[in-house]
Amino acid sequence: MFEDRQGQPVPQVNFTLRENNEWREVTSDQLFKGKSVILFALPGAFTPTCSSTHLPRYNELADTFAANGIDEIICLSVNDTFVMNEWKAAQHAEKIRFIPDGNGDFSEGMGMLVNKAELGFGKRSWRYSMLVRDGIIEKMFIEPNQPGDPFKVSDADTMLNYINPNANTPEFATLFTKPGCPHCARAKALLEDKGYPFEVIELGAQITTRSLRAATGAGTVPQVFIGGKLIGSADALEAHFA
Repeated sequence: MFEDRQGQPVPQVNFTLRENNEWREVTSDQLFKGKSVILFALPGAFTPTCSSTHLPRYNELADTFAANGIDEIICLSVNDTFVMNEWKAAQHAEKIRFIPDGNGDFSEGMGMLVNKAELGFGKRSWRYSMLVRDGIIEKMFIEPNQPGDPFKVSDADTMLNYINPNANTPEFATLFTKPGCPHCARAKALLEDKGYPFEVIELGAQITTRSLRAATGAGTVPQVFIGGKLIGSADALEAHFA
């Protein structure tokens, strides 16, 4: 079993980062001292669960966490800084700070460094999340010590429920568009004006008008979903907000 380190200070580690084409060192104190910080650690950048669920949801809820007193959200993995920088860019996760634990020093200090040699990964971090206030661990959510890569308790919603079970979470929107569409631009502006986080999916070789019609019942763009519910066109979106 992994040790729950609630009430203990975070390990004192120097992290080596590459930012703006320059090398720099960041200490644990610089990351955690005098702040309320969420850190979630995962086995590796670009891996399926990490990319599809774990990281994106923390990014989606970043503003909600900020409204509930969180100063920063850190994603940590035993990867080098170049990999972490590329992953951040690929995920468009601008609201998350990516920290490379390249040598596994922080993960080892947390008692979370595990051997994944059977996958060719070498030593990696076990998946967990924690809330740190002024350098002291207040709460940890550690995935169960089971084979594989369990993902049951270190998610963003579990952390938010701990911090504030009554917090209002934003409804996420998905917008199907095509280049040069003025009504798509109008729908985007409406969502931005209302403060809705959204992703844009452009029709192309992989997603065709036929695919769009099968999913929405209409072949025109834009087609907007909010919270998994089909709203429809830009006019329908205006009516929804009205």
